Amino acid sequence: MQIQFEEIKPDTESSFNLLVNPKLSDFFFWHFHPELELIYIVGASGTRHVGEHISQYEESDLVFIGSNIPHLNFDYGVKTEYEEIVVHIRQDFLGNAFAHTPELLKINQLFEKAKMGIAFGRETKEKVAERLMKLPSLPHFEQFLEILSIFQILANDEGLELLHANSFENQYTHKDQERMKRLYQFIDENYKRKIDIQEVANLSNLSDPAFCRYFKKMTRLTFTEFLNHYRINQAKKFLLLDKNITETCYDCGFESISYFNRTFKKITNENPLAFKKRHWGK
Repeated sequence: MQIQFEEIKPDTESSFNLLVNPKLSDFFFWHFHPELELIYIVGASGTRHVGEHISQYEESDLVFIGSNIPHLNFDYGVKTEYEEIVVHIRQDFLGNAFAHTPELLKINQLFEKAKMGIAFGRETKEKVAERLMKLPSLPHFEQFLEILSIFQILANDEGLELLHANSFENQYTHKDQERMKRLYQFIDENYKRKIDIQEVANLSNLSDPAFCRYFKKMTRLTFTEFLNHYRINQAKKFLLLDKNITETCYDCGFESISYFNRTFKKITNENPLAFKKRHWGK
C-alpha cells in the first residue's frame, strides 16, 4: 500500500483550505499531510480508514484527523450521489492563542484529541452539516469565525469516538517526509517519460540498491510498482475526461498499449475500455 505526502496550499489570505466535492471515489488515495483535516460526507456509505483504524460509516460521516495521520479518502469506492467538504487547517492557525485564551480551552483540547482521530455522532453532524457546506460561500474572515464556532460545537460533543487509544505516531520522520515529498514532486513532473532508478536514487542521495530498499520500506511497493500505480491513477483522470485509450497510454508514460492494458487491469481489476464505458456508456 503506497502512502502519499499531500502538499496543501491554502489561499494566502486564509488559514484554511476548503475542498468541496473533490470526487475521488475512483481513486485509492492513502495519504498524509501536516495540516489537520475535518471531513464531512453525506449521501454515502463507505470505509473510514484513519491510521490503524478501519471501520464502515453509514449514510454520512464527520471526522477530525490530526497532523500527519495517514488516511484514505472517505469517498473511495462510493457509487451513490454524495456531497463532501474537506477543511484543511494549519497547525499554527491560532498561534499562541490556544495556550493563553481561556475561551479556546475546549477547542485546544479537541485539537489534542485529534491526534488520535475523532468521529462524531448523529446529533453533532446535524448541528454542523449545513454550516460546513456553506463555508465556501463566506468571505475569509466570516469563514474564520464560523470554523471557530463549528469547532466549539465539536468540542462539546460528549459522545465523540476516539479512533485510537493513544496519539497516532506517523512512522515517517521529517527527513523522510521531505525526501518523499521531493520524490513525489519528481514523479508528478516526469511520469510521462521513462524514469530510470538511477535518477530517483541520485535525487535521494542513495545508491541504486539502497534506494530500492528504502522506497520499498516506505511505500510497501517497488519503485516500478509505485510509478505504475501513479500512472494508472493519472490514466483514470484522462479517461474520465474522455481521452482515447491510445492517447492516454502514451501520455501517462507507458511504452506499449499491451503493457498499459495489463497494468491497468492488474491495479483496477478492469481494463481501460471497461473503465471508460462504465463512466461514459460508450
